[in-house]
Amino acid sequence: MDRRLFIKLAGTAAAVSALPAFGTAFAADPVKVGVLLPQSGPGGLFGPSCENAANLAVAEINDGGGVLGRMIEPVFADVGGPPSDANQAALKLWKGEKVEAFVGMHDSAVRGALTNLFKGQVPYIYTPVYEGGECSAGTFVLGETPAQQLEPVIPWMAANKGASKWYLIGNDYNWPRDTNAAAKGYIEASGGSVVGEEYLPFTADNFDSNLAKIKSSGADAVLITLVGGASVGFNRAFASFGLPDSVVRLGTLIEENTLAGIGAENSKNLFSSAGYFATIDTPAAAAFAEAYHGKFGADAAALNSLGESCYEGLKLLQAMAEKAGSLDVADLEKAAEGTSYDGPRGHATMSERHVSRDIFLAEADGAGFKVVETFPAVSAGKNCS
Repeated sequence: MDRRLFIKLAGTAAAVSALPAFGTAFAADPVKVGVLLPQSGPGGLFGPSCENAANLAVAEINDGGGVLGRMIEPVFADVGGPPSDANQAALKLWKGEKVEAFVGMHDSAVRGALTNLFKGQVPYIYTPVYEGGECSAGTFVLGETPAQQLEPVIPWMAANKGASKWYLIGNDYNWPRDTNAAAKGYIEASGGSVVGEEYLPFTADNFDSNLAKIKSSGADAVLITLVGGASVGFNRAFASFGLPDSVVRLGTLIEENTLAGIGAENSKNLFSSAGYFATIDTPAAAAFAEAYHGKFGADAAALNSLGESCYEGLKLLQAMAEKAGSLDVADLEKAAEGTSYDGPRGHATMSERHVSRDIFLAEADGAGFKVVETFPAVSAGKNCS
């Protein structure tokens, strides 16, 4: 063979052999994950910390080799508006951007719209505290349910704070109403009673009449399921009425951002129940906080349970996908039961599409929270049977 022809052919062969096979090239394509957050509306308060925490999770997962050998590419969308708008945003990502999985931190009305849109055709991890009962195909939940936030906590409040006459107040949608429906059973089981119940629009900004009702009801405890600005306004007004001296407050969506708005001077006898607080004193939580502030700076949006849930949502997606060996919904469905991972909240295990986890009861302590009780490995309850 002519020497020059041999060299040319050898070079061509080497170049061809250096090209990846089709399957390898496909595997190297990034996994687009839609991250659906409220960047506007009542939940907009939580958007910045959620976006930061999601980006931190993506960076860590990609540094470790990605998911199934593929890098994650997060694609963010604002779902802080009406469910119909959220559907349009998600549809654009799913069909237009070819997103292969979704992680969502938003309200329950939006979740209901999205499960109807997805119909089990794409993996969807829902991360925030919610009312329980979500069992749609392809949907996996890691947020706290009433069985976790209230069933162990209400008896503690009765035994340690004398809480027996409860007033329930929340915004007017399914999360507060369904949470309070469960709370009534826990209150009765602890020997207490409900002396009042109200639901307010998200736009409520004057709480004088509500506080007058609480005062006249004889309540010694208030369960608060108000969101964002409504919670801030209510709790500030609550203090101005002089109620904290005689009435204890328990919130299931009062985190660090909301507490900052309420103010230390208005937080006496204010408690919150959640799976995470920035002050949790564990190596995992400390490492998470160090990584978060190392990446985004000391002045970054405050760490809180909702932001942290976005971080865990991506970690759960990774754990399920690695166990299933696939991002296909059917494969994830088979692998989900018993999937476990370690995160800033501690060890978590999936059962019936939900996650069992430690629950922390914290009391407002100036500008932050002090954990006063830990309830280990609390089940999310019966949600899918």
